[in-house]
Parts: sequence; C-alpha cells; structure tokens
Amino acid sequence: MSYITPERRMIQEQAREFTLNEVLPVANKLDPERGEIPMELREKMAELGYFGILIPEEFGGLGLGCFEYCLVTEELARGWMSVASIVARGNLLIGAHMMNAEQKGRYLRRMAKGEFLGAFSMSEPGAGSDIANITCRARKDGASWLISGNKYWCTFADGADFMIMIARTSEAPAGRRHEGLSMFMIEKARGTLPPGCSGSPIPKIGYFGWKTFELAFDNCRVPAENLVGEEGKAFYYATGGLETARAHTAARSIGLARGALEDSIAYAEERRQFGQSISEFQAIRFKLAEMATQIEAARQLMYFVCDQIDTGQRCDKEASMVKLFASEMSERVCSEGLQIHGGAGYTTLHAVERYWRDARLTKIFEGTSEIQKRIISDRLLGRGRNR
Repeated sequence: MSYITPERRMIQEQAREFTLNEVLPVANKLDPERGEIPMELREKMAELGYFGILIPEEFGGLGLGCFEYCLVTEELARGWMSVASIVARGNLLIGAHMMNAEQKGRYLRRMAKGEFLGAFSMSEPGAGSDIANITCRARKDGASWLISGNKYWCTFADGADFMIMIARTSEAPAGRRHEGLSMFMIEKARGTLPPGCSGSPIPKIGYFGWKTFELAFDNCRVPAENLVGEEGKAFYYATGGLETARAHTAARSIGLARGALEDSIAYAEERRQFGQSISEFQAIRFKLAEMATQIEAARQLMYFVCDQIDTGQRCDKEASMVKLFASEMSERVCSEGLQIHGGAGYTTLHAVERYWRDARLTKIFEGTSEIQKRIISDRLLGRGRNR
C-alpha cells in the first residue's frame, strides 16, 4: 500500500527544505549554547501553517490529518526535536471535541496562526505515569477556581500564552482514583508565569530550545468559564488523544534517527583512515545498513498507525507499539551514529550528539517504554492480576 500521495509528497518536501534551510542552522548554533527557539523561526513556521495542521479549515487551520502532522514532524525533528515539539503547542493541545462553541471561536484561529501557543501541566513530583495520583487541588470560589499544589515537567511554561493544567476538584470514589480530575485553561502573558504561580527551570541534559519548569500554584485564580470540558472528566481528556500524541513522538524519534543516519553517511564518506574513507570498511557499511533498515521499519509502522487514526480505526495497541519501537530504535541508531563519528561525535561540534541526547528522552515522555509494553501486553493477554 502506498501511503504517500502527490499532495503528501509536496508537504513532505516543503518541510524538508524548510528544515534544512531554516531549522538546522539555527539548531546547530543555539543548541550547544542552550539557546531558545527564535521568534523569527516560529513566525516562519506559522506562515507555513504548521501550528494549525490538525485545526479545521473553518477555524483557519489546514484541516489535515495525523498523517500530514507526522510527515512534517519527522522533517522538523531531523533538524531540532524542540522545533518538532513546539508545533504540538498549537495543534489541538486542547482537542476541539473538548471545547464549547465559544471557546473554539475564541482560541482556535489564534492557535492556527501560532499567536496563541500553550504549555501542558499534568505531571507532579508524585504523579508521572500514574496520572490518577495527581494531588494538585482546585476549589470553587464564587465565579472562579483557586488552584494550589505543585507541578513538574511543564515545558514552555514561561513562553506559552496559556497553560492547560489538570487538578483534582473532588475526591475519587474508592477504587476509581482517576475520577475527580478536571482540566483548566490558564491564560497568561507570554514570557511570564500566571499570577499565583511561581517556578524555576529544571536542569536538563537535552531538549534545549525552551525551558522545562517545576511549578508551585498558590491560590492561582482561574475564571469558571476556563474549565475545559466537563468537571471531573480530565483523565479521559488527557488519555483520549494519546494515539496521535504517540504517533507524533514516533515521528520525532524517526526524525532524530534519520538525522544521525544522514550525518553518519556524510561523515563516513569524508573521514579517512588507513588510506581510505571509513565508508569502505564493512563494519561501518553494515552499521549504516542496519540503521537505515530500522528507521524504515519504524516509519512504515508509523504510516500505518497514522492511517488508522485518520480513518477512525481503533489503534491504541498499535500506537503504543510504534511509540515503543521508534523511540527504542532512535536511541540505538543515534548511538551507532555517534560511534561512527568516533571521538568527533562526543563533541558539540557535530549534531549527532544532540540527536543522541534528545532520542533518549523519547523513551520517557508520552508514556515510558515500560508503560507501552504494559498497554501492549494488556491488549494481547488481558489485564493481569498483578498489574
């Protein structure tokens, strides 16, 4: 089955050209300095419609599917994973199905233009994979909610125009810890944290281009109309779009691995040892062959998952498979790429070390590899007693 139509090929080629000409030079300069994604680059991405790929045309988006979203994402990640990630801060960070008509009219057009980008605050010091363990509280106070508690791993908290956060609004019944969680939109000034919220950046080994925050909320006031969807249903909202999120992470993983492969091919042809380029040595040739094969296998599985999502088929198991396979593959391939570069790969003078560091993260976010294995095995065997 051929998934790549002429239209999709054009989208892919445009994103590839944009990445090589605009994203990669910026990444090579700023990532070693731990600099941030420039506003100028974000504006160029907005002109291409990348923040509205999944937003319906009636609200100013491109109205395309998960397939096109992941095609663009793979290309952007080949340059800088942070740039491939920031597109998700416009593309339905809040699903349109969760919004009421007033919220859609107020937010979606601005998101599609890249003028209204968000951060997502769900994880806590004691709640990562276990979403139901969220302890951050929101209590009703007249026409507002007051939010208090601690959050962790909130990327882009300072640069975003709004924050989507999940807090507990009621006690969960026994045996149903996932109930009683609600989702809120906290609008804020770009470059600041909301009133009633303080925080500091978490030191990271990669994923540069933007900061990731630890946050403390102390009676942060949110208007009642900024409750997203129904009260107490946030667990379902947070998990309802995971197939697309995991396909997006697979695309990021594949883009990183492809960057490592392409850079390694170029380096192997240029680097000479023992009187010939190292690309002539069978050990190097076989490494490159295996790297390319693993990338293509992950890509074809991703294409299948994207097609399932776009045609409305259930694919939670397959989405977990592609997220697991692509992220594990990416770390292996990037590590092999660094090995081909030898000592040069262990410097910040070559992008392969960036791909390697960022690939390691893909095994953790959007559900760790261990969580993906649990989901897959539950679908194959049913839920075990010792889950």
